[in-house]
Amino acid sequence: MTSFTFSGGVNSPTGGPRRRRFSRAPRTTRVLAASLALASTALGVTGCDSAAAGTLHGSKLELPVAGGTAVVDTGTLAVSARAGDGRRMVLSEAAAAAGGGLGKPGAVTRTADGARWSYPAKGLAVTAGVEHGRLRIRLRAERDGSVSWPVTGTDRASSSVQLPRGEGLDIPVRDAFWNAGAEKGGLAGSTVDVGADLALPLWGYALDGSRDRSGGGKGDGQGHGVSYLVPTDIGTSLRFASVGGRLRSTATHAFDGGAGTRDYEVSFALTDGDPVAPADDYRAYLAQRGKLGSLQRKIRQNPATAKLLGAFHAYVWGEARTAAGVETLKRLGVGRMWLGYDAGPHPMDAAAVRAAKKAGYLVGPYDTFANGQDPKTADSPTSAWPDRVYPDFCIRKADGTPETGFGGRGCYLSSRAFEKAEPTKHYLADRTRTMTANGADSYFLDVDATGEVFRDHAAGHEMTKAGDRANRLARMRRLSRDFVLGSESAQPWANEVLAYDHGSGTPVADGLWALERDKPTWGNYYPENAPKAFFKPVRLPAEVAKAMYDPKYRVPLYETALHGSLVNAERWELSYEKLPAQKTTRALLAMLYNTPLNYVLDGRSLTEHGGELAALQRYFAPLHRAAGTERMTSFRWLTGDRTVQRTVFGNGTLTVTANFGGTAHDGLPGGCVDAKLRTDAQPRRLCPAQLTPAGPATSK
Repeated sequence: MTSFTFSGGVNSPTGGPRRRRFSRAPRTTRVLAASLALASTALGVTGCDSAAAGTLHGSKLELPVAGGTAVVDTGTLAVSARAGDGRRMVLSEAAAAAGGGLGKPGAVTRTADGARWSYPAKGLAVTAGVEHGRLRIRLRAERDGSVSWPVTGTDRASSSVQLPRGEGLDIPVRDAFWNAGAEKGGLAGSTVDVGADLALPLWGYALDGSRDRSGGGKGDGQGHGVSYLVPTDIGTSLRFASVGGRLRSTATHAFDGGAGTRDYEVSFALTDGDPVAPADDYRAYLAQRGKLGSLQRKIRQNPATAKLLGAFHAYVWGEARTAAGVETLKRLGVGRMWLGYDAGPHPMDAAAVRAAKKAGYLVGPYDTFANGQDPKTADSPTSAWPDRVYPDFCIRKADGTPETGFGGRGCYLSSRAFEKAEPTKHYLADRTRTMTANGADSYFLDVDATGEVFRDHAAGHEMTKAGDRANRLARMRRLSRDFVLGSESAQPWANEVLAYDHGSGTPVADGLWALERDKPTWGNYYPENAPKAFFKPVRLPAEVAKAMYDPKYRVPLYETALHGSLVNAERWELSYEKLPAQKTTRALLAMLYNTPLNYVLDGRSLTEHGGELAALQRYFAPLHRAAGTERMTSFRWLTGDRTVQRTVFGNGTLTVTANFGGTAHDGLPGGCVDAKLRTDAQPRRLCPAQLTPAGPATSK
């Protein structure tokens, strides 16, 4: 994961006819509803013999799951299923452990909800059972090693794979672009770290017959697909391969006692094949465990959080971070904004913060607790710490060398070292107090909520990656009591403490990092009042633009899982004006997903683009105020080419239809979006490309 400081240092990596709405009650998931009872009797096993615990026929363990029956081969870990309508599906091929097969299984023993057995040759103990209608398989290793499983996408009927890269992608398995290698923008041959590189710890497949000719779900709720959830995402990776022109994926988990990853769990759920079904399943999973945050609850705890509803986000520079700049925004008619600023020598002063709060805006600093440098030579105030925080708090690798920090500068600092020191030294509390002495009511804490976490071998503050997550969560929870807290690319384990994030809305392709390192093209971190890295417009290479912003591949997995828990935006170095060729698409996606646009502003951009920003924000504000705390209840493609898409929030609170194509559909012109609140007699229309700096935002 990348992060950027704002003070000049080198820093590099990181509407058509209405169709079916999915029923949300009482299960609140698109996992197929079905009876969990099987009229069968367990045979040939010891222990519980209830029907709910399934049956065993030879090596085949059959378990009743929501939507049908799962079948686990206890000899190989191959998993298949029979849907309630008789459809047979391959959920995983047999496991291939590092260095060979699993070996001969031990005896199978029945449990209350399934069975347990072992693979003695590999030192693996396995339990399989059913929880909330999902098949749950857990592997426990008695020694270090790895297992490559599940092996997914091998069913001949597999038609598309859902991948939570940023907001989310739905990729036809036969698509030539994605079957190419990463050097051409595709996935074949690439490996992603489930815990670090994906916005949600899951993936999924839909099967042929799950989509009708208009591209959405079948409409009768009888499609087929599978969701794969991996709660033990640390130590798990997902590798893609193109086999016969079709994308397959295999998960690999590394069992490491020192890293605390000796346990591996995968939950399988049968779905109706909808493109966002895996994310809907994950939302239900979080809710069932009491791990789903709520913006409404966060607003009750800190009323300032309500100012996020209807707000666009912007990092301000130069004149834009003064009281006069705030007044300019207000005069343009911008009713809500989140304003952030870097920790350089000229942050927003108290007068500017007072003006922002008076205008109804949130305002706060960028900070990071993750980077340490020698205070005498540190290139950013956020990297300079008192006493011997640097180098004593540096994360150490197994060989004792420090974990190099942002852009090759300094080191990453140990969250464990900070937590141990905080009760007496107050380094973090003192930093926060200093950063918000101007009256700021928000805080952006870079890196803390990202997927990149560390194992620390340093004597006195050793920690695992899971421990790093726990420490970060603890300090974010403390900050969230007093500030409207945000972080970079928020992982779902942080969704209960964060109010917003900058990054999870962006499905970053590998080619973007290479482009950002090309400073003559991308721009550097100067001049101080308007760094070209943020303000210089660029054109993305064709393969990067296709991988990130082609709407036919984009699906709102993150919003399906977490809309209403936190407010999600794109990465801050990809401001709305940074990518001119993608402006219309990004505006339509923001309105369709009910998520804010992210800007960088200085005096010049306020003059040149302030009117357009104001028009877009005025359109967005009533929609987000009404639906920002609601869940996304439906996503649909309305045309076979996927260019016309529709979302629904809450129980019809808001319906949005976006036309990404060039041809009108049911009266909606290409490049335009219609949004209709439940209380509206007619939809509100926005055509972003037609806006002028002072132009109107809406027409009825």
